[in-house]
Amino acid sequence: MADIKEIEQALNSYIRPLTFPLAIKMLKSEDEIPEKTRRPFQQMKKKVAICQGIGMARKLGWAVAMGKEDMQCSLGAAPFGFFKNINFYNEGNLAAGMFTASKETGKKEEDLIDRFDYGLYSHILVAPLNRTAFEPDMFIVYGNPAQVMRLIQGALYNEGGAVQSSSMGRLGCATIITVMKSNECRYLVPGNGDRIFGMTQDYEMSFVIPVSKMDTVLDGLAKTHKGGIRYPITSFFNFQAAFPPSYQEQMKIWEEEGEL
Repeated sequence: MADIKEIEQALNSYIRPLTFPLAIKMLKSEDEIPEKTRRPFQQMKKKVAICQGIGMARKLGWAVAMGKEDMQCSLGAAPFGFFKNINFYNEGNLAAGMFTASKETGKKEEDLIDRFDYGLYSHILVAPLNRTAFEPDMFIVYGNPAQVMRLIQGALYNEGGAVQSSSMGRLGCATIITVMKSNECRYLVPGNGDRIFGMTQDYEMSFVIPVSKMDTVLDGLAKTHKGGIRYPITSFFNFQAAFPPSYQEQMKIWEEEGEL
């Protein structure tokens, strides 16, 4: 894999994201947390949502580690295996009445969410690339739909096919789990919590890249850029515009007076 500085330079060159691209790693022990990493409950005396910690990293430039002691959002914490899996969640209670018409309907959504086994990981570690003092499991880039489109094009240049994704409008953080298990890129329509607590804006989407796919994404970005597919999106200017009649009359007068 390209080194972190090369990845950051390439993303800034080809994608130009408004916020910091991030590296993410699932930790199995608190001992793996690098020095100078923010711990929300320890240092801020606040419990947070996973999307909130991601927002801190990408907007404030912090390295952030979140474990059981930091969890305020039970919906996000449940699939990450920080707590024991319980029937209250499995039955659809967290979706019912807010996102779904009933517990039964909510259960259909919860059954589709990928999960880590209980206790498999102790913390999720998130950092901007210039603060990444660890070997990432994946990368996440937030951007507008055109920027995410470029990442999709980069991901497919050498492999073809399509980037598969799905959205429930909620629990977007669980895409991290899906990417680790599938080892495939995913694009994401951020959910409600990401927008409220992670400060994700209306115009933003995100793209998650497993570490094993980063080189091919960067290669695809470079080669599609060379082929003329770029961000900012290029515009077509080779045309003659039509203007209002009064504008045209002015040009006609100049022509009659020999100016043209």
